[in-house]
Amino acid sequence: MLSNIRIVLVQTFHPGNIGQAARAMKTMGLSDLVLVRPRCYPDPDASRLAAGAEDVLDGARVVDELSETLGDCVQVVGASARLRSLPLPHYDEPDAMAGAVVEHARQAPVALVFGRERSGLTNGEIRLCSHQVSIPANPDYGILNLSQAVQVLAYEVHRAWRRHPAGDYRYQLPPQAALPTREQVGHFQAHLSRVMTTSGFLTQPHANTEQQLQALFARAQPSRRELSLLRGLLSALEQHLPADLLSDKASSRNRD
Repeated sequence: MLSNIRIVLVQTFHPGNIGQAARAMKTMGLSDLVLVRPRCYPDPDASRLAAGAEDVLDGARVVDELSETLGDCVQVVGASARLRSLPLPHYDEPDAMAGAVVEHARQAPVALVFGRERSGLTNGEIRLCSHQVSIPANPDYGILNLSQAVQVLAYEVHRAWRRHPAGDYRYQLPPQAALPTREQVGHFQAHLSRVMTTSGFLTQPHANTEQQLQALFARAQPSRRELSLLRGLLSALEQHLPADLLSDKASSRNRD
């Protein structure tokens, strides 16, 4: 189950932080590390500060875009301060997050995403997540080093895993309740956007409307079966739209 929990570091500046994060992961039984456009990697400082976790570094994957590593995940948790402008489901306590992550990881991959040392995750990157989590800290000085943040959340995940052994069937999701992957969610969101635009519901770009609907479905956490039902509904609605309107919209997309 722990092998289904992925740690993703986005545009890490200091290679030493990558090594320390790998060490934090290994101490908690995690091994799946993905690096999104690191400034400098591989690097001797990363290997030196891994201090025995070189195997985690050796198995790390480097990708150009965050979206490349999230498609197969059923839950993606971005580590950041709460952003009121992006009302995704938010865990105020890491242990609550860890319990959910462990439960979902019994069925499919999940990811914990950490941003840049100084600026964290961008709004666009957080929109790729299904949830957010914050680490409670001193309000006068709530600054954690990247590897410290990885250690805290990795510890909570390992603690939740110890409390709920993988063999305990009571914590497994039944097949009909299995969560969709982020790729499947992305297809649904694109389908919904297409129907809203084609039907005339969106007559001009309405970023806030689409973000609010994204947040609504993130809070609802529809299962794969429920998401398939929603896509079936959208397809049925498309069949009742005027054919000339559909062709005009398709031609417009092709020109774009």
